[in-house]
Amino acid sequence: MIVDPTIPVQRAWNTWSDRPAELTFLPLGVKLTPILYSTSQRRATLLPPGADIVFGRHAADGARIEFETRHAGTHLDFRYDRADPYAVRGEWNGRVPGEWGLRYWVTLCLSGAKGEEVVYRDGAAVIRVGTRHVALVTREEAVQVTAHDTVEAVAADYDTNGYFHTATRGICGRVIALRFNLEMMRSNAFAAAVADCPDLAIRNARAALAAPAGDACLPVQTGMHAGALDAVRDVMAWNTVYDGINHRPYTSVSRIWNLGKFAVWFNDQTYAALMTGLFDTGIARENMAVAMASATPQGNFACIVTSNDAWVDRTQAPNGAFMAWMMYLRTRDRSLLELVYGPLVRNQRWWRTHRDPDGRGLVSCGTSAVGEGLYKGTHFGARNETGMDNSPTHDEAVYDPHTRTLSLLDVGLNCTLALDAEMLALIAAELGHDTEAAEFAALAASGRALIRDELWDETRGIFANRQRDGGFVRSLGPTSFYPLICGAATPEQAHSLLRYLEDPATFGGEYVLPNVTRDDPAFADNVYWRGRIWPNVNYFVWHGLRRYGFDEQASRLAAQSMALFNQSWTTRRISGENYSAIDGEASDQPDTDLFLSWGAMLPMLGVAEVMDFNPWTGWEITITGQDTVLGPVQSPLGALTLVVRDGVMRLMRGARVLLYCDMVGRMTDIVLDKGMFSCRLAPARSGRIILGLPFVSPEKTIAAQVNGHGVAITGDTATGSLIALDDIGAGATVSVHYTPTIAAAIAPGA
Repeated sequence: MIVDPTIPVQRAWNTWSDRPAELTFLPLGVKLTPILYSTSQRRATLLPPGADIVFGRHAADGARIEFETRHAGTHLDFRYDRADPYAVRGEWNGRVPGEWGLRYWVTLCLSGAKGEEVVYRDGAAVIRVGTRHVALVTREEAVQVTAHDTVEAVAADYDTNGYFHTATRGICGRVIALRFNLEMMRSNAFAAAVADCPDLAIRNARAALAAPAGDACLPVQTGMHAGALDAVRDVMAWNTVYDGINHRPYTSVSRIWNLGKFAVWFNDQTYAALMTGLFDTGIARENMAVAMASATPQGNFACIVTSNDAWVDRTQAPNGAFMAWMMYLRTRDRSLLELVYGPLVRNQRWWRTHRDPDGRGLVSCGTSAVGEGLYKGTHFGARNETGMDNSPTHDEAVYDPHTRTLSLLDVGLNCTLALDAEMLALIAAELGHDTEAAEFAALAASGRALIRDELWDETRGIFANRQRDGGFVRSLGPTSFYPLICGAATPEQAHSLLRYLEDPATFGGEYVLPNVTRDDPAFADNVYWRGRIWPNVNYFVWHGLRRYGFDEQASRLAAQSMALFNQSWTTRRISGENYSAIDGEASDQPDTDLFLSWGAMLPMLGVAEVMDFNPWTGWEITITGQDTVLGPVQSPLGALTLVVRDGVMRLMRGARVLLYCDMVGRMTDIVLDKGMFSCRLAPARSGRIILGLPFVSPEKTIAAQVNGHGVAITGDTATGSLIALDDIGAGATVSVHYTPTIAAAIAPGA
């Protein structure tokens, strides 16, 4: 059975299935499944998500995958390395024994998605799928080879008969199991290869086995916010699986959260698209396509679609255009904008048609009379549209069955709708839809004005939810800061918000940001959206602070977010759905998922503090002078690595330096293309700054300017073009124009 022949071959071997330890060659559906058996517990495990497996490093393309197993007290380290696109090498190493190794068994199973026959011959398990063959070989020979109908039957055989059992020996079956024990094989290596004949598959597998273990170059972050990029990489890669119902790869909300054969929340999927876009534009596009696939004929995106249910009567806050525009700024791929534009436009208009019952230009959440989704037509179902299901900021809301909306004007929802309109205006302009660009710009402006005037509680000096007929609600959530991200707050309002941000009685403190003020009675509930910290909220508030130039407060929020995340991640590899605002724990509540994709939005802030692409300052780099490595990450120039050594920042593609600068400060609005470099500089201290373009020799430059005034260019063929800048002020614009004949030096892939 050919499962997915269109998957890029460099990603074909990967952890696609719902068993995270299982390796699958997706085009053929061939699976390599480890099974562990403990005699002391008389129990085998196929290592489903849970306590038996700890997720380690994981490249997005599967080039390197590491995990630890802890079944029955025995700890094993596993590693997979891709030898080439068609061959993979693996190994395990016993680390902590929980019992005598003779009675603890490691089994490697080879099987196919449709139960194709597997044979054991010449020391190899071989399966044929269509015209192709996959062979599995091991360094140490198996103690026993058995044949079964399913991998579950292998585990059941252990559970029923133990390891000292020979009745299932065989060399032909739907599953061939190669069995080893830790007394004789405390460590072992194995390899699998794909070829067009069985002998060649075996030879290639043995060649991969004999080759030294690979040294995959995984994206990393050292120095400032060390490990942030690594964490985003691992969470995204482990949660990227294959949806066999809809025949598509996607980054799931979580490997651990079992809601059916697949589950897609609209916003979660767009967040996954943004984060996977750091590493692989193809995966990012796949995720955004999955998000767009939830669009309904009515115009909204379904709140959630699973193999069991579809909440088409409601949606989620409209964050898709914001995510899409930031993805575009990173890649400059117009086809991505073309993919999302139509559905996003329909969704923006749907909100204004279906969720504004009195036509005032501000919306409420609701649930329409369509579909058969769970909680349809209920108060709780309507609250789902905010994404904050049990937030106390909606406790005073009343559900109106006639309008099918809640009585509250939700400040966060209206801010995201205004931001969505603003981003749609940018997308429309980029695609040449000038009339719609003007339409959405006007909607964004009117939304900002209404938020500024109608959702500002002058008495408390903060934005808040309010009843459509007048009064503000008592409870405040961090969405009160969302007017910053959509640009609705006046300067005076923005500074008033900072008081709440820093006050330990409201939203301040060591662990931030709680989803309701600490002085609210609901804070003590510490359950879901009642008092806990949510990574996506911190991410949005950070962007709001940056938009208003509150860089110090934004950096402090990023640092606190990183510390919060690392508290659970560094030693326990937990990426929390949410966290306690009292002690920072993710695992203190039983209803919190411990490996949620959007948990990585906390370390995403650590990445953004070093290099980011956003609507406020474009492509930006922050240079503290601390030695730093960030990358490779995707950019308009392909995969780049930012390196700071000895006070000099270098932007590199592979071994080639494209740009360097010895400034401490921030570089924003960066443009680096085939004929021009430009940026704004905000140095943190006075003095001379040297900026260099090593790929541009001085004779190839046309002009260089600072704030529109010409400056001298020095350097030579070896060093490239150098510009010396003396005591420039913050916001200085630098531009260098050069002949396009050097395009090959900077074009992606050159």
